[in-house]
Amino acid sequence: METAILGTWKLVSASSCTDSGDRNDAPFGREPAGFLTYTQDGRMSAMISFGGRKPLSSSDSDAAPIDEQAEAFKTFLAYAGRFTLNSEKIIHHVEISSIQAWVGTDLTRTIKLQGERIVLAAPPVLSGGKVRGFELVWQRVARSSQ
Repeated sequence: METAILGTWKLVSASSCTDSGDRNDAPFGREPAGFLTYTQDGRMSAMISFGGRKPLSSSDSDAAPIDEQAEAFKTFLAYAGRFTLNSEKIIHHVEISSIQAWVGTDLTRTIKLQGERIVLAAPPVLSGGKVRGFELVWQRVARSSQ
């Protein structure tokens, strides 16, 4: 399966589910965008831009009001590192992240390969005051013919 996941994937959907079965689009909002890449040398990177992000009021990000900067940070997630794959689990070994607390940690996901899509499911965690599990569906990006 490892060679089957190599390449770049585009985010199709992201949802969360509480223990009671309530499913919604938290925390990424409606229509988030993202890319996930796995390389042959065992490296990975992930970026997710939450749906409905607002542009900063200034093209100079340092000059934007602090509340806009905080919102921009809060609505974009990125991390990278190495990955290992074993049967139905993939582990992202985080080396750099927009969330500093993730650096040096392992993010374990169940993985299902469904043709040109992969589904990654994160175990339940506390998010927004509720315990939620997360499911992200990714579509393979076609290789360029150039």
